[in-house]
Amino acid sequence: MKEWLYDWGGFNAALFHAVNANHAAWLDRLMLALTWAGDHDRYPLYLAVVVLVTWWRFWLGPESPTARAWMLALTTLSIGYLVDGMLVIGLKYAFDFPRPPAVLPADSLVIVGAPELHHSFPSGHASFATLVAAVLWPRAKGLARRAALVLFVVGVCLSRPYLGMHFPADVLFGSLKSLLVVIAIRAALTKWMPAGRG
Repeated sequence: MKEWLYDWGGFNAALFHAVNANHAAWLDRLMLALTWAGDHDRYPLYLAVVVLVTWWRFWLGPESPTARAWMLALTTLSIGYLVDGMLVIGLKYAFDFPRPPAVLPADSLVIVGAPELHHSFPSGHASFATLVAAVLWPRAKGLARRAALVLFVVGVCLSRPYLGMHFPADVLFGSLKSLLVVIAIRAALTKWMPAGRG
């Protein structure tokens, strides 16, 4: 079962090598920055930004649909971080899949930073980046803002195999899981807060 659902008949490792194979100093720095931005340790920073925007919108008009929509985003981010974090930790320990350096020959991959060997599935970075982007998506009006959110998630997801930390299946599942978590929480909150649909 794992061979097809996770290994993809060998394509998971092949895709990892395709992303991990070519390195440049400037690209290493970019990928490290993206990984930094997608780390769940950045949660207080993202939370502070959403709190400030929500407060500003309520100051402009507490009864406006925009203010209530930002309150919905803030609540979704807060609950989503807790739910998604518990899922990531639980799945990592339940599956305990090895990371690339633990199963691939040392001369076949490039690791940037300290190598990690355990708890590869799912990627916490991909999960957190998707969580933040999915929460902000309804509030990101315009093509440029939504494109920035997509590029943020794709960049964080690419950074993990590029740096030698995760297989593509780890980041794909992490992203899809977090997207579903945000959709479920937002749907439940919208049912309780009808005015927050704006």
